[in-house]
Amino acid sequence: MTVPDTPAAPAHFTMTEEEIIAKFPDRLRGYDLFRKMGSPKHVVAPMVDQSELAWRILSRRYGAHLCYTPMFHAKSFSDPRSKYFSEHWQTDSEDRPVIVQFCANDPDILLKAAALVAGQADAVDLNLGCPQNIARRGRYGSYLMEDWDLISRLIRKLHENLEIPVTAKIRVFPDVAKTVEYAKMVEAAGAQIITVHGRLREQRGHKTGLADWAKIKAVREAVKVPVFANGNILYYEDVQRCIDETGVDGVMSAESNLYNPALFSGKALPSWQLAEEYLEICKQTPTKLTYIRGHLFKLFRYSLPVHTDLRQQMAKAENLDDFCQVVAALKSRLLEDDAKDPFDAENTPVDEFGYRKYPHWICQPALRFEHDKANSTSGRLLNEAQADQQAKRNSDEAVPSTETPEDGDSKRQKVATA
Repeated sequence: MTVPDTPAAPAHFTMTEEEIIAKFPDRLRGYDLFRKMGSPKHVVAPMVDQSELAWRILSRRYGAHLCYTPMFHAKSFSDPRSKYFSEHWQTDSEDRPVIVQFCANDPDILLKAAALVAGQADAVDLNLGCPQNIARRGRYGSYLMEDWDLISRLIRKLHENLEIPVTAKIRVFPDVAKTVEYAKMVEAAGAQIITVHGRLREQRGHKTGLADWAKIKAVREAVKVPVFANGNILYYEDVQRCIDETGVDGVMSAESNLYNPALFSGKALPSWQLAEEYLEICKQTPTKLTYIRGHLFKLFRYSLPVHTDLRQQMAKAENLDDFCQVVAALKSRLLEDDAKDPFDAENTPVDEFGYRKYPHWICQPALRFEHDKANSTSGRLLNEAQADQQAKRNSDEAVPSTETPEDGDSKRQKVATA
């Protein structure tokens, strides 16, 4: 019987795995890395200008086990004398475990940037998921998805030369088989953890839609390294539901963490409480005003349309004291609102689709509702309506509904935005 030839390793694989282990005998791999970081189940995503040190500190206080830094541009970051480096790189002795994320399209520049954080992070992550137009123009993030050779060279360069492990965050393809092969290529190149954002590159902004947990599950079953899931997390209960349905090792939250940094604690807390705590952290941890403003607008997303005059003050704030004054004023008003209609966390009503009806002063996920006022009055989530349209296209006949209230909650979690 003829034994099939073993596929030749790519030319940029200049070392065998045995040689890499001999070169870095103490560098952790796969599940050893995962366990060293505390087997993190609750993960804060890398978010440009929003997962900065102060926010990571706040998130850890409320149940986050692992935090990623914002995505840094490897080329700009690679010069430690640059303004970009000094303005963006920020950590301290308590900032662990932490993974530093870079976008890049040049292996040598990526290695140069990654080497600058090797002694201050648990791993370095390659961003392969950013879908924004700036990533298309810069040729990084999800716009490398078709260039598997370059992706492999980027990861392999770190795997063969960096003192700490390399990980990667990817998006999915329309085809599950291609998604699995993509993830296996990333693993073979040297990624020790893979985060799968279960959305296509085209799913962004008002076209965000649903994350595909089935594709995440397929990746989890195909690779040997730990896998984190990203997408469809609105509430604390969604974390375990995602783990149960996909088998992943941890769940990453991006947008929902920004609107509710207490997400991973399972607590429904007033926005002013978290805002005050964040500002106290910022007093000890210098933070750019643009970051602070962005966070406060999200924390008070549902209250600022009620108290519009304070929205203007928030927009015009010029220093940390200004922000503190606006938050104090909001707190006073929101306490009055709560006194008129006290919030009962144990008896939170839900709407017809299973979404929790929190008062505006409670931190809660951002939901994208249908915006076609001429044709829609249902108040359903925009991405739920899109999902229904897709289901009709994919089905030849309708299936009678047997949905119970519990089933409705299960359905609800599948149309989350983050």
